[in-house]
Amino acid sequence: MIVVGFADNIMVGHYSTEALASASFVNNLFNVAIFCCIGFTYGLTPIVGSYFTQKRHGDIGAAMRTGVVLNVIFTLAVMAIMTAIYFNVDRLGQPEQLLPLIRPYFLIYLAGMLPISVFNVFAQWSYGINDTRLPMWIILGSNVVNIIGNYALIFGHFGLPELGLTGAGISTLIARCICPVVIICCFVSLKKNRRYFDAFRSSRVNMPIVRKIWRISIPISMQMTFESGSFTMAAVMTGWISAIDLAAFQVIVIIGTLGFCIYYSVGSAVTILVSNEAGRDDRKAMRRVAWSGYHVLLLLMAISSAIFIFFGRDMMKAFTDDPAVLALTSSLIFPLVLYQAGDATQINFAGALRGTSKVMPMLWIAFFSYIVIGVPATYALGFPAGLGSYGIILSFSVSLFIAAALFLTFFLKATRTPKKTH
Repeated sequence: MIVVGFADNIMVGHYSTEALASASFVNNLFNVAIFCCIGFTYGLTPIVGSYFTQKRHGDIGAAMRTGVVLNVIFTLAVMAIMTAIYFNVDRLGQPEQLLPLIRPYFLIYLAGMLPISVFNVFAQWSYGINDTRLPMWIILGSNVVNIIGNYALIFGHFGLPELGLTGAGISTLIARCICPVVIICCFVSLKKNRRYFDAFRSSRVNMPIVRKIWRISIPISMQMTFESGSFTMAAVMTGWISAIDLAAFQVIVIIGTLGFCIYYSVGSAVTILVSNEAGRDDRKAMRRVAWSGYHVLLLLMAISSAIFIFFGRDMMKAFTDDPAVLALTSSLIFPLVLYQAGDATQINFAGALRGTSKVMPMLWIAFFSYIVIGVPATYALGFPAGLGSYGIILSFSVSLFIAAALFLTFFLKATRTPKKTH
């Protein structure tokens, strides 16, 4: 994810500042929809992880059958909402000169949502059975396709037309369609997966599994929606300032993924291992996993922060040659570093809480932290406080540290050892 994010934005940024600003707006707008759908697929991870520990392989296949159907329906509903937003995109206050670039890129991004969801349903199955390598290799392979496609279609190499930002969108769409095709082929054809596929093929959608997936998936989906939504609102507000600010915002967000994606990978590992221990109902082991993951994340957070401090300005030059964008982006390194600790902490304990399957508090924690507190803080620091882009990035720390404290509190509550009764 880091490689493809950097490659996309480096190529788009060197094509033009307008293309980078347009990509920033569309990418951040779709982050809400995509994280909403990906979050819904995450409801399968604790279910599969728990069944795997109990060696209920047939139940894993049956859950997958129901999960695929439920996730496709959910994603189509989200796509309908995004289609409505497309027809009103001119009302979101973005610079007028960016709209001809935004509209086609928006539609291509929209077409890629269903492949992302289908792939992630099967990825959660693979993670839940502790085979984390399969999705990794598939994503790495698709990233190679995406990078080559970007080079060809953005700039018009290999005899192909020069399509700029639209070319980047087409390349990404092709890569996203490859992922579900390959992982489904592995699910169907590999001998080691036969027991899961046989149960998948012979089962039917049943309401008890629908209710179980829905009960777990909706809070996780809403948690990720509210979190990404607060970042999207920050991007929209940045667009109210200028196209230069929006381009700088995108550079900071992409550089920030160097931390976020690594933190999230550890957070996902914590979810899998906590769900395994939840299958054994070993609450001490669940806490031990969570704190071990947090120790790893603190180290990774320190490394990421050091990279931002010492090499951040050099990294920024890879994305754009525009001196105005570079000057503004360089001034945003401090708030970028500041929110790393909050981000790492909330990812770890959100992942741990997700592994317990006791996920309803995640919805309210995210709504309170990112919407009730985060969005007003973004506006207040950006505009009434007069800090502009600096205040907008600074506001991320407010919501992330509040979320971190609440996720930790509710995880400890969920894994509390019950008192013995005599």
